[in-house]
Amino acid sequence: MDKLRFEFVVKSGDDAKTNIICITSITESSGRIFIIPEKLQPIKLHEAIIKTQVYQKVKATLQKRHDKRQVWISLTKEISRAYIDEDGNMQCMDYLLEEVTPTTQQEAPSAGISEEALTRILESFTEKKNDIPQRHNIKKLSEKFVIEKFTTRTSNVSQWMFIFESECTRLGIEEDIERIEVLRLFLEESCLDWYSSMLIKHTINSKWSTWRDSFCETYADKGWTSVRYAILFKYMQGSLLEYALKKERLLLEVNKSIDTPTLIDLIATGLPNFISDKIDRKSLKETNDLFNSIRGLEHLLNKKNSEKKMTGSENKTKAKNGKDKPCRICEKGNKGIRYHPESSCWFQNKSNDGPKRDQIKHVNNSELETELNEMDPKNL
Repeated sequence: MDKLRFEFVVKSGDDAKTNIICITSITESSGRIFIIPEKLQPIKLHEAIIKTQVYQKVKATLQKRHDKRQVWISLTKEISRAYIDEDGNMQCMDYLLEEVTPTTQQEAPSAGISEEALTRILESFTEKKNDIPQRHNIKKLSEKFVIEKFTTRTSNVSQWMFIFESECTRLGIEEDIERIEVLRLFLEESCLDWYSSMLIKHTINSKWSTWRDSFCETYADKGWTSVRYAILFKYMQGSLLEYALKKERLLLEVNKSIDTPTLIDLIATGLPNFISDKIDRKSLKETNDLFNSIRGLEHLLNKKNSEKKMTGSENKTKAKNGKDKPCRICEKGNKGIRYHPESSCWFQNKSNDGPKRDQIKHVNNSELETELNEMDPKNL
């Protein structure tokens, strides 16, 4: 045995869209045919064959799916070791190949259809099945949406709808019925009542444009409340950066096309004056520049808050100490135990006046007695 005949066939790959060359059988010079199992058929597993000049011709010849060629290849030491074991058995990667008898080959035609025709039918059926559009798993796809749920508090319905449709396009949700289904997963509160009403009036098989137009018309904000709230929104408490990010979102929801300098000015004017005065307005080109400056001034706010807390605690301590101690003036005057500052005690003036009067009276009597003693009795 100085050569073998290999059968090369072009088949579909794993994704049914690519073609690969396979070796399906090996025939000896005596006519004995050995079938190679499907998992060992791809040509990439047959390195000894790939290195031959004959395979290069086969590769250039087979261009379309189902093309087939049977070619003889001379046995080299490498090919012989790959396909024939020491005992002369036909093998492929240490797998003993099954011999096919002529009777086995003729069984398929006796059934009225050839093996090749049956293979083509099955592959054609597989391709058509793959071409059928598959229904998306709406629940799983909704988890990939980068959008907040719509509520009655959402300020700009047109902008929200634009983001929703962009996410549908990104995730491949193009069918009207699928967009209507996924919309329900992003509605909350009374918006679900609107959805139920639309199902009754138009059904789920209606056009997406009908649902979109009705949604935007129903929840369109035609007043000035959201605009006024966004512009007048100011820092009250908490983190300065959190305030800045929230105000940016509010302003963009009201007007997506707002220019950057105006956006920066409106955010900065809502900051405390002692914070905004520390920021160089000319150095701000983007909102990120403002955010970086604000983040660097957080310590000033924390310092001021700590000073306020200390001052407040001192005042509370003083007030508490003054309130808890009873008034000594009231205690000395037997007026009972009363809690109030001694400086504002009603009995303070009276208690102070008493000793002064007694002292003056006592002094006057002493002086009078002294003068009387010094006077000559003859003059009396």
